[in-house]
Amino acid sequence: MNKIPTHIAELLNIKLKQYQSSAFIHNDPICIPHMFSDPQDIEIAAFLTSIISWGNRMNIIRAAQSLMKMMQQKPYDFVMNYTSSDNKLLKNFYYRTFQGDDTIFFIRTLQHFYKHHTSLEKLFIDRTIIQGIEILRTELLRIPHKKRSEKHLPDIGKGSAAKRINMFLRWMVRKDEIDFGIWKNIHSSDLLIPLDIHTARTSHTLGILPNNKSNLKNTLYLTNLLKTLDPHDPVKYDFALFGIGIYERNTSNKFKH
Repeated sequence: MNKIPTHIAELLNIKLKQYQSSAFIHNDPICIPHMFSDPQDIEIAAFLTSIISWGNRMNIIRAAQSLMKMMQQKPYDFVMNYTSSDNKLLKNFYYRTFQGDDTIFFIRTLQHFYKHHTSLEKLFIDRTIIQGIEILRTELLRIPHKKRSEKHLPDIGKGSAAKRINMFLRWMVRKDEIDFGIWKNIHSSDLLIPLDIHTARTSHTLGILPNNKSNLKNTLYLTNLLKTLDPHDPVKYDFALFGIGIYERNTSNKFKH
């Protein structure tokens, strides 16, 4: 399919207006970086929150709030001033398969990165998003680490949808009442849709995705399709697709192909 049917496009635009609203922030993991005003606090809070963003959203939010509390509500300062004496505290953080050792690794590798650079945006400038995600993984795995921590950074070269990183990028690049737009050198038109189980299932049910798999192939397919609706900001339709998938499954079922 090279074009979204008119009736589906109309539905997506209606749902975009409904769900692209700050009223939904408090029920979404993006509420965590919204606790901060300094760009580097926002970036670190957003990145760490996105890394643990799988499963029930309220559980994600509670876990991320707990992590921010451990970081004394000053994520950038905590990262930059981290020492091994903080490990005893960080060992206590876990969320599902994300354990204390993973927490320590991410704090350590972020400290290493921010000692040399001001923002993760640097990794994405003058590159495709796919290249940037690959380099992000390589850069953050540069320091010594346990093998288990690697699974928390998507390997997009192996076909991963990299949903959590693409969500983080949406937060950083797009600018509206929800997303921050603090990265000025990346264009919204270059972003990839954060394809999770809800978005993939909804898109398939609506007949605009060949199957309901969350992988890189479908991410690229759906992003290119959404560009026919808005070539400058295709991932804004993440709000519509995710909203339908979470709040009104019956809506998409009406359009089953």
